[in-house]
Amino acid sequence: MPAFEIRQLGLTDYAATLAAMQAYTAQRTTSTPDQLWVTEHPPVYTLGLNRRGVRLPQNAIPVVNVDRGGKITYHGPGQLIIYCLIDLARGHLNVRQLVSILENSLIEWLAAQGVVAVARADAPGVYVDGKKIASLGLRLKNQCCYHGLSLNIDMDLQPFADIDPCGYAGMQMTQTRELNIALQMPDIAADLTHRLKEKLTHVR
Repeated sequence: MPAFEIRQLGLTDYAATLAAMQAYTAQRTTSTPDQLWVTEHPPVYTLGLNRRGVRLPQNAIPVVNVDRGGKITYHGPGQLIIYCLIDLARGHLNVRQLVSILENSLIEWLAAQGVVAVARADAPGVYVDGKKIASLGLRLKNQCCYHGLSLNIDMDLQPFADIDPCGYAGMQMTQTRELNIALQMPDIAADLTHRLKEKLTHVR
């Protein structure tokens, strides 16, 4: 079984990173390692495949059409992104199981910080007191997935107010800073990627 790799990318351009994920997935073979890509993006809205009727923002932040499921969300500095480039067939996983692994890893990490969080069957992601703290979006191609999760840590949440996050009007957002979690992004990323690697390696 190929090694499971974690790549620390730092701040990256969204469109360039998307193109790199697509290329990695298109060129995969049975011996290609699964990878987690850890990054942040400059301010950008991403508009998923279910974009019909979406309320577009009336501000200067760019909007990029993407090939994941879902509607519209926002990425910006202070938000942790973990992209999951996983061969689901090799791991005997389906998309629903992978979504559960992502959600449960976030929920367990928040519980370790003393914060009660839940997932919602009607709206993928993780929520604290009804407010969304983490979003999920995946794309499956030839039984291999890319895209992944975003966790709000210490960012400007105002751009979320200019859209209906993930298509839900009035959706409230929160972040770890507002929950008095003092950990910084590198420590949070290290813990979360470790949890994800453990869960994903176990099912391979």
